[in-house]
Amino acid sequence: MTKTNPGRFFEDYTVGQTIRHAVPRTVAEGERALYHALYPARHALYSSDEFAITCGLDGSPLDDLLAFHTVFGKTVPDVSLNAVANLGYAQGRWLRPVWPGDTLRAESQVIGLRQNSNGQSGVVWVRTQGLNQVDEVVLDYVRWVMVRKRDPQSPAPEAVVPDLADSVDAADLIVPEGLSFAEYDFDLAGEPHRWGDYAVGEVIDHVDAVTIEEAEHMLATRLWQNTAKVHFDATHRPDGRRLIYGGHVISLARALSFNGLANAQMIVALNAGAHANPCFAGDTVRAWSQVLDRAPTDAPGVGAIRLRLVATRNGAPAGTLRDDQGKYLPDVLLDLDYWALMPV
Repeated sequence: MTKTNPGRFFEDYTVGQTIRHAVPRTVAEGERALYHALYPARHALYSSDEFAITCGLDGSPLDDLLAFHTVFGKTVPDVSLNAVANLGYAQGRWLRPVWPGDTLRAESQVIGLRQNSNGQSGVVWVRTQGLNQVDEVVLDYVRWVMVRKRDPQSPAPEAVVPDLADSVDAADLIVPEGLSFAEYDFDLAGEPHRWGDYAVGEVIDHVDAVTIEEAEHMLATRLWQNTAKVHFDATHRPDGRRLIYGGHVISLARALSFNGLANAQMIVALNAGAHANPCFAGDTVRAWSQVLDRAPTDAPGVGAIRLRLVATRNGAPAGTLRDDQGKYLPDVLLDLDYWALMPV
């Protein structure tokens, strides 16, 4: 009798099932330092206690995507250890900041299942919550992942595909308590561009680029305790290549977006997201953004801006996303739709 855990396969999921994920993790300034070492992250609110205090907070919270990666990593052994690929995200909201010293854990509920036509795998939808040490929900999102079947001959479950909203309504965005951009220092933030300076439909080429190396990806994926085999085991794919964790690409693209969106300080919602094509070591990642919408908030000096963040590789031009048939172009890595908070 084995005591090791091979991970869940498609047959092991049922709609309505709740999974409490191991292992809780206390995050602190060390995680912030490693995050900023791995990515060219420079947004002022996550870099400076003093800047955050002038914005009405008690200090600098940990980066929003650091919180996301930590919660996501908790779910991997139970949701995507036997994944073929992580397919997408929807209906994500950051509900409160994560502070140095907080302890995060995660719970997921299975909300959808559909076997693929090849009978070898299926798609699993889960809604995941990240909770802190006093059981406050800090993060809530839906993701779906393609998971291998243990036995291709096992019967397919009844297909249940969740009805997901196209985006988080601006009225449902949560602005952290006390946040105010009334005394915002644009010089220290790095750019003068305000919420009102961005037009819906505008495309911003973020100019800079980062080439991904195996070593940094291995460090990042271990940092988030993401154990998915496709990221570590070169024998797990027929081509013998390790997939770069999609969250690594998200953080790289978000950090690159500083050049042109330095004042998009806090991500507060994840409307939709797709890892359009696989990313591998050696790819050079660039990013561009498109402004999709703007909305006011009740917080002093704070506006919400909806952005499409696109990561590409190897020189793909900004502003191009799909071909004439509506398929993602082969050099598009990431298509991420999110809301951020910005000074008006």
